[in-house]
Order: sequence, then structure tokens, then C-alpha cells
Amino acid sequence: MFASNFDYHKPGSISDAVQLLSANNEAKVLAGGQSLIPLLKLRLARPSLVVDIGGIEELKRISVDGDTLRIGSLATHAQIASSSHVLEACEILAEAAGGVGDPAVRNRGTIGGNVSHADPASDLPTVLTALNADFNVQGQGGLVSRGSRSVPASEFFIGAFTTSLAENEILTGVDVPVLQQNQVAEYAKMSHPATHFAVVGAAVVVTLDPGTVCTAASVAVGGLVPKPVRAPSVENALVGQQLTQKLIAAAADSVVDDLGMDIIGDIYASADYRRSMAAIELKHALFHAVGLAHH
Repeated sequence: MFASNFDYHKPGSISDAVQLLSANNEAKVLAGGQSLIPLLKLRLARPSLVVDIGGIEELKRISVDGDTLRIGSLATHAQIASSSHVLEACEILAEAAGGVGDPAVRNRGTIGGNVSHADPASDLPTVLTALNADFNVQGQGGLVSRGSRSVPASEFFIGAFTTSLAENEILTGVDVPVLQQNQVAEYAKMSHPATHFAVVGAAVVVTLDPGTVCTAASVAVGGLVPKPVRAPSVENALVGQQLTQKLIAAAADSVVDDLGMDIIGDIYASADYRRSMAAIELKHALFHAVGLAHH
């Protein structure tokens, strides 16, 4: 099937792109095209205008500013996976980006397009939620009228294929805290064999004292729920404890208390199966993060 007719503009700046979106409430943003183009061809999306932001160079930058890793929204998965800045500052993000789709998808797909699409089975939203990332959003006007603003991951993802982005706003970049020397992080997932999407995914960031006592933990799960969710029951069970295999296994099992009732089920994996697998993938991530096991 072919896309329905639409107008096409390729602005040269963020402000021009925002103006185009503000003038047409049926417009869609095109970044790498890995999410939007299939929707256009299936006519699940029928915009009157496509705003191609692919030529805005400032949105492609990756840099480290103090304790913050700054990634432009047009940085591709392949660029993130191979970036020395990302590998040194936040290796878990490089590994997750390197596992997205296949080489064709990784070379065209962007971090901004990925998280704005907010597919429940996508890897990066779960990882960025565990990392406590901030999403930089640009609209028209000042802060009061939804101009430039920063949205934490916990507020950015609203539900399946739904974010807090307004129709006339553009995601310009993602800010990720640089992992410190006493922090370890890992992402583990049960992936669909055909698409590599996450059936269940678990991301962990653990802060350790000079031994193996956990002083802070950030845990997020995705794939089986409409949006990534934090797992405070698991985090609370880890903090202040010596991270042994027995302790981690018991803590991971408590993730069922954080999932709620809205579990995704389909012909590939039932909701009950996904719920059971959440603790398994979480154990994998935690064991690997603290060096008790290897994938």
C-alpha cells in the first residue's frame, strides 16, 4: 500500500520546524523514518504535511558536558552504539542502541524518533527510564506557553505510542547522567526472534559502596506494559543490602508488585507468561551488572 498524499517540507532550523508544526495540526515529524514511513504506507497515519527535520545538523551531536551525556534527537542508533562519548559515559545505552532492529534500522533510525514513537516493545525507553534521563523539548514561545522545556523520563512516556509531546513540539535531545565509577548498569531482554523487539526488558542502575552493598538502585521494566515502569519494590529490596545471588533473586521476584494489571498479551506471549518473565530478565540484568553471572 502507498501513503496518502501529503505536503513535504524540509526546514533548516528547529525554529522553522516548530513554526511549520504550529501552523498545521495534522503535520507529522520525519526523523529517520523507521517508525513513520511504515505507518504512512499502511495508512495508519495520514498527515497533511510531513516535516523532515533530517537536515538540522545541530540535532545530530553527541557530547559530554560535565556529568551529563547530551545526545541530539537525530543521532542514529548506530552512531550511539559506536560513539566513544557514549561508550565511556554510559555503556549500557551504547549496548542497547546496538541491539535495536538490524543494521539497516540502526543506520537510519534515530533516538528521537524511537522514543517519540513510544512503542511499548522498544528498548531505549526502558533503558532511559532506568537512567533517569531528561528529554529536551522545543515548542513556540517561552516556558509559560510550552516553549523550551525539559521533561524527565518518568513524565515523558504516557502510554502505548503516547508521549507528553504536544503536536507543535519537537524533541531536540536527550540528557543522560554520566555513570560514576561506583555505578554499574545492565539491560537484559527476552526478544522476539523475528523483530528483536523486547517481549520483556529490564534495565538496572546500581550504586555500590567499596564492597558490594547497594546504596542506591534504579530499576525499570518494559515490553510487557504500555510504558516503561519503575520497580520501587525491587529498588527498596536492594538498597542497603549485600548483593548476593539469594538477595537479588528475592528482590527481583517482587517486581510483580510494581507491574499493575495492564500487562500486554498476544499470540506470541501471554500476559501471564510475560509477567513471569519480568523477574527472570531482571535477575539476568542484576546478576550481570554486579558480576555474579554473564550473558
